Amino acid sequence: MRFLLLLPVILSILSVSTAWRTFLRGRSKGGNLGKPPVSAGTLLPKEQWFTQYLDHFNPTDVHVWKQRYFVNSDFYKPHGPVFLMIGAEGIANPEWMVEGQWIEYAKELGAMCFYLEHRFYGKSHPTSDLSVKNLVYLSSEQALADLAYFIESVNIGYKFSNDTKWIVFGGSYGGSLAAWVRAKYPHLVHGAVSASGPLLAQIDFDEYFIVVANTLRAYSDKCVSTIQEANSQINILLHHTVGQLQIQKKFRLCDPIDPGHTKRVDISNLYETLAGNFADIVQYNKDNRKSSKTANITIETLCDIMVDEKIGKSIDRLAYVNSLILNATKEKCLDYRYDKMIHELRNITWASEQAEGGRQWMYQTCTEFGFFQTSTGQSDVFGNSFPVKFFVQQCVDIFGPRYNMNLLESAVKRTNIIYGALNLQVTNVVFVHGSIDPWHVLGIIQSSNPQAPAIYINGTAHCANMYPPSENDMPQLKEARIQVKGLIKQWLQN
Repeated sequence: MRFLLLLPVILSILSVSTAWRTFLRGRSKGGNLGKPPVSAGTLLPKEQWFTQYLDHFNPTDVHVWKQRYFVNSDFYKPHGPVFLMIGAEGIANPEWMVEGQWIEYAKELGAMCFYLEHRFYGKSHPTSDLSVKNLVYLSSEQALADLAYFIESVNIGYKFSNDTKWIVFGGSYGGSLAAWVRAKYPHLVHGAVSASGPLLAQIDFDEYFIVVANTLRAYSDKCVSTIQEANSQINILLHHTVGQLQIQKKFRLCDPIDPGHTKRVDISNLYETLAGNFADIVQYNKDNRKSSKTANITIETLCDIMVDEKIGKSIDRLAYVNSLILNATKEKCLDYRYDKMIHELRNITWASEQAEGGRQWMYQTCTEFGFFQTSTGQSDVFGNSFPVKFFVQQCVDIFGPRYNMNLLESAVKRTNIIYGALNLQVTNVVFVHGSIDPWHVLGIIQSSNPQAPAIYINGTAHCANMYPPSENDMPQLKEARIQVKGLIKQWLQN
């Protein structure tokens, strides 16, 4: 009898996996660096495994685990450089071993290529599960030490000469790691290409949606005013039962809105999800990824919908955009329920859907970076329903009461002290950012140091310079790729 009473709850929980969001907290499912397009039938290198220490900072802990990596030696010429792609907050896709801008550089410069997957992501499982006691081994510092031990081992295993130069590449969080590993282990890493890497840890990343709104506004001011109007209409409808039913139908909600309107976290999740529909497209606009289900949807697509009065009222156009995203990502309905999200992110098994990186990245944001994309900066456009406290509460609800604002403040301060934030002192690093990528706000976009220049590409998205070139690329993006190649050549001559 008790099981029968619990059955509706169990079925409700199981339904989560059928409609899980593909873009959460500024991160795409699988990681912020997607896959480059690869021709059908292309042979990809086989995965290999490296024995790595679990805890690099405790010499008495001898526990080890297997870390996944890939190798491509097709372009290597004797005494050539070694390129290393740094795995970040997602799976290491072997497609990067045969396509991508770094491969074009490798062909020209005769480089051997390696790709090391980040601990706790993809297939690189250092521990039996993702419990909090195991996640203490997940940090950027441990990841940098993984890179150092890997490089040292490869140098010995491949009998590379002492003057062999390693150049590292990374995008998004991997871009941060690329800059940091050059700063921390300069005796092992000769140069670094840091693409779209946030270097400033910040709890309230309210500038994120400011960039999103300004990017949309640059295409169409009416687009943004219509989004604002639609969110205001949602707010009005939320205050009565008939309106709540309209919202449920228009936005294809998986569950009805709480009639008492008491679950404010659900409403916060709804507003943040609808804002995320636009953020996802802006962040990756025309970046030459083919792996994303929304790759063919652009800023123009969304804004053309938002200004089309034939579709209906402002709220109807916002719902149309939502349906477009749901259909593209093959989700039957919009899951906005806070308790379902928390339940998924509490799952500690490697078999869970969030083990692809959702829980892990949430842990890193709660213990190292913050990076919470709040509504604070654009409350007039996307509403004011997802402030900092909404995200901090998630840290507490997922990982426990000690993961509160006090811990976050000390963690973010620690990260910025360790790495130097935007005052990072380093040489032989190039920082590449795109103007429509919201993450550029937390990176170095101007530099007076000729040994660590910044390339700021107008109109370009997140990590765009890393993907294979296209004839449709903007002139500034084409020029940036040439500039990066010139810098790598300079480093190799020094």
